[in-house]
Amino acid sequence: MKILIMGLPGSGKTYLAERLAPLIGAAWYNADKVREMANDWDFTMKGRNRQALRMRTFADFEVTQSRMVICDFICPTAKTRDHFKADLNIWMDTIKFSEFADTNSIFEKPSMVDFHIKEWNEYNHIKIMEYLKNTDTV
Repeated sequence: MKILIMGLPGSGKTYLAERLAPLIGAAWYNADKVREMANDWDFTMKGRNRQALRMRTFADFEVTQSRMVICDFICPTAKTRDHFKADLNIWMDTIKFSEFADTNSIFEKPSMVDFHIKEWNEYNHIKIMEYLKNTDTV
């Protein structure tokens, strides 16, 4: 299962991912770390699409190894989300604007998500884990 945690920079994507991954035994890929490995800091639309495909490649590999995987990244448009093809979408909608005007201007609110998180707290990861256990995913 591929889990996407998306949202604006500073919305809590990494905070949630680092707490959820060990609870469900998932591999975890953080966009900043993946960009660093690729030495690719291109935030044009072409670069963002390339990053979504890169994240998908890592996630698809984990799935072929029968592992659940969490990828946390901005994934700002419907097109980047289509490139990634998540099985479960979590939208960190905890802030309305980030410090990056270019990202704010292109971020499209997702039309369908499995979890719409509107505030940081110490229970979001537990609620998601319980949901996954109840659906026999974990």
